[in-house]
Amino acid sequence: MSTVHVNAESFADTVKNGIVILDWWASWCGPCVAFAPIFEEAAEEHPDVVFGKINTDEELELSGAFAVQSIPTLMIFRDGILLFNQPGMVGAEDINELLGRVRKLDMEDVRRQIAEAKQAKETKE
Repeated sequence: MSTVHVNAESFADTVKNGIVILDWWASWCGPCVAFAPIFEEAAEEHPDVVFGKINTDEELELSGAFAVQSIPTLMIFRDGILLFNQPGMVGAEDINELLGRVRKLDMEDVRRQIAEAKQAKETKE
């Protein structure tokens, strides 16, 4: 599967189901350009995962909402939940390992942990 362009309008629909890995990038960014073929190759190797690219120059508001401060930044969502967020280039083997970990997660347990953390925070306030 090839990568898809993600913008503010398509973001919510893109990340709401399944595993989605996002590359936040810009055309003037040398490391972003160097990372692009790695990301494209990973997209071909993992057809069950959505690989999306977000141009930070075009999506300033979306980049701000996710506090993207350096690029490239890689984020992984599963069923709408952000599970991984890291600036910098990531190697192909690292992508494979990350996706393996994300596939193994019990998402009901993740949702439970999020709910418990939210409840604990509200209790403290």
